[in-house]
Amino acid sequence: MATLTSAPRPEYPRPQLVRRDWLCLNGRWQFEIDQGDSGLDRGLVQRPLRGSIIVPFCPESKLSGVENTDYLNAVWYRREVAIPAAWKGRRILLHFQASDYDTFVWANGIEVGRHRGGMTPFSCDLTEVAAPGRKITLVVRARDNARETMPSGKQAWTYANAGCHYTRTTGIWQTVWLEPVPKRAHLQRPKIIPDLANRRFAIEQPVQGAQAGLIYRARLCDAQGVVSETSTRCGEGFYPRLDLAVPVDRVRPWSPEDPHLYDLELELVDEQGRIVDAARSYAGLRSICLDGYAVKLNGRAVFQRLVLDQGYYPDGILTAPTDAALVKDIELSLAAGFNGARLHQKVFEERFLYHADRLGYLVWGEFSDWGLGGSEAVRGWWQQPDGTIVRGGNHNGPNYPVSQVTQWLEALQRDFNHPCIVGWCPLNESQRRLDERITVHDDTMRALFLATKLYDATRPVLDVSGYCHAVPESDIYDGHDYDQNPKTFRQRHDGLLADRPFVKDELHHQSIPWRPGQPYFVSEFGGILWNPKAKPGERGWGYGNGPKTLEEFYSRFEGLCAALLDNPRMFGYCYTQLTDVFQEQNGIFYFDRKRKYDLKRVREAQIRPAAIERQAGAGAR
Repeated sequence: MATLTSAPRPEYPRPQLVRRDWLCLNGRWQFEIDQGDSGLDRGLVQRPLRGSIIVPFCPESKLSGVENTDYLNAVWYRREVAIPAAWKGRRILLHFQASDYDTFVWANGIEVGRHRGGMTPFSCDLTEVAAPGRKITLVVRARDNARETMPSGKQAWTYANAGCHYTRTTGIWQTVWLEPVPKRAHLQRPKIIPDLANRRFAIEQPVQGAQAGLIYRARLCDAQGVVSETSTRCGEGFYPRLDLAVPVDRVRPWSPEDPHLYDLELELVDEQGRIVDAARSYAGLRSICLDGYAVKLNGRAVFQRLVLDQGYYPDGILTAPTDAALVKDIELSLAAGFNGARLHQKVFEERFLYHADRLGYLVWGEFSDWGLGGSEAVRGWWQQPDGTIVRGGNHNGPNYPVSQVTQWLEALQRDFNHPCIVGWCPLNESQRRLDERITVHDDTMRALFLATKLYDATRPVLDVSGYCHAVPESDIYDGHDYDQNPKTFRQRHDGLLADRPFVKDELHHQSIPWRPGQPYFVSEFGGILWNPKAKPGERGWGYGNGPKTLEEFYSRFEGLCAALLDNPRMFGYCYTQLTDVFQEQNGIFYFDRKRKYDLKRVREAQIRPAAIERQAGAGAR
């Protein structure tokens, strides 16, 4: 493995497909802000840039060394890179784990790639312009006008942070790296499908390049050695497929209590038996199913005690300062009594999901859809193509549906293999028009749901979190409820016992009816504002009226959690939120991850068996 020891975030960025040779390009790059987005006309592809930045941190962050939080309509990067001579005879791929939002890449003045979207990875093939043993000049432009309609998650569209919107991220914010692959053919990210009922893994293996005559081999291993191995000939279809059986005595299901991961060794072999390409991966053998109101993991009802995690950091914004910081967030959540998280309005770094796999941490995969037509009551405005600003409502933007579906499919493709992911949700708190017209947003909601179900038949899909539900076939139904009174909160959600679940039906929030017997959970609640460190006159943001004393917080938190844990038809909940985020001060921990509460008391409020778990256990006996 080749890496720059002084580079920030030097760990391997793609744990689901690991090769031996790679080069981390994190570190200092030339940098220039292009406020007028005129840099292409002014020749920034050809000339040195005026400043510098530390990649992979965004220019708004302290860790980048720039720390400019103004609107940055376009930014440029430049760096000279030496291609290792040992890579001679191979293709050279340049990978970006994420860059926000429209990214263009040049190598030695030649455009080699472009990508739209701020949350998913993309690659550029440098083979025709990069010679091993020689240097190459890379130039990157990222365009990110925050006033335009685009999926941007919780990034503030106003100049300053406000409410539940935070400091923007522009340009590169995850690892940039080089990788050599064989010229003839190379392995791409596999799709690993666990089948616990039949004790096997099914693997669909995309192969880039010529396939005829090649053999694809896969080997499954555990601590005892080889569990199973098999091979298949390439060229029979678009890409090879095979099954890896797991003997009964080697079956070890992945679960929060025992997050066992099998190792996978993947190879392409030519006609003479020589290895053309090889990579390592891993997999967890587990099942997810719906059984009445319960969501079961490996056939057992597991109440999902989730916390809302927005993945922001004081010094890195969307980027964790270190790999250890990703681990720490999971460990803090587990210590507080949660067993998982909604990864909210952000496609998290791959390494976060890798650590969640290792630690047995349940997560819902979501998308950063805010900033698009379905969430404009939250943002409060819509910019039409002619620049006119209109307030509220839901409008048919010209480009967002195609871009959103495209980016969501990229996220599904990247993250499908992670056993920690127990559900998908592509939208959060969307809206619909209340007249008789069918809008682009209706079509987009359905397209996202169908695309998710077609790509992944192994997990439940929630059409939208909170409101307004519009897909009748949605596997899950949910609600967001920030009632701060435990008594009225319990009364409201006890309605589920009489087939009257809480549904937020207000202007622009009208949903299709809940389907009797459909699994239901409260996917946002709490959000209790508490900041004893607040300075006189400082006002934080949270839901409802904050408690006056610490004891009042505990009483409220315990009462809200108990109302849902005691409901025999409730399969889970998600408390808002793990940490404070800038002005939003309703976290279990402060923004710097320091402890705010007695974790023992927070934990004890949650860890007793939930009613749906006790009920399922009694049925099993």
